Amino acid sequence: MLVIPAIDIRKGRAVRLVQGDASRRLDYGDDPVAWAGRWVASGAPWLHVVDLDGAFAGRPVHLDLLQEICRLGARVQTGGGFRTMDDIEAAFAAGAARVVVGTAAVRLAPRLAALGERVAVSIDVRQGKVALRGWRRQTDTDAAALAAHLRARGIRRFVYTEIARDGALSGPDVEALRRFVSTAGAPVIAAGGVASEEDLEAVARTGVEGVIVGRALYEERIHLDRALGRWGVPAC
Repeated sequence: MLVIPAIDIRKGRAVRLVQGDASRRLDYGDDPVAWAGRWVASGAPWLHVVDLDGAFAGRPVHLDLLQEICRLGARVQTGGGFRTMDDIEAAFAAGAARVVVGTAAVRLAPRLAALGERVAVSIDVRQGKVALRGWRRQTDTDAAALAAHLRARGIRRFVYTEIARDGALSGPDVEALRRFVSTAGAPVIAAGGVASEEDLEAVARTGVEGVIVGRALYEERIHLDRALGRWGVPAC
């Protein structure tokens, strides 16, 4: 299982949002590039960079910071407002190795499928149902059903996030994650709730390809070099 540090950017600062709520922002300083450098120095082969302003605006805002982070040497997957092919190509031009697309993937699926491993689709859920538009709009769409639909249209990888646990240090919903992994039919990267090495161990047993970790790293509840040494860093 690959452990992937998260770098969330809001108004140029490194932050975490608890449960995706912009009013519950945890601030970790004005230099997200420095945090990225710290994780790269600790051995991270991948980084997960989220443009939160882009997620709310509907198109990426911080391509300049993305480009700086990509120059540090780790491979970068990035998300936040990527709803058109032009914006996705802009992320690649900035150096991203992979772009994470939300439910715009339903509309863009044939073109995304042609990008293969360079794209993942984010499936963000509350109580098993998909949320849209920066997690602000709730639907009745089942996460597994959406994954099956997208997989049939050529999508090869998913990022599965439990919104209610994201940034909350409440522990992952391991059973829900295991169910999703068992039906996804493609590699899954998990996000949301990881607070300890015990959580990492539980997530690893679900069969995920990787896990995104944010607040627990920033607050040193998990030390990245130790986590990488224990769980390994397989290519993904």
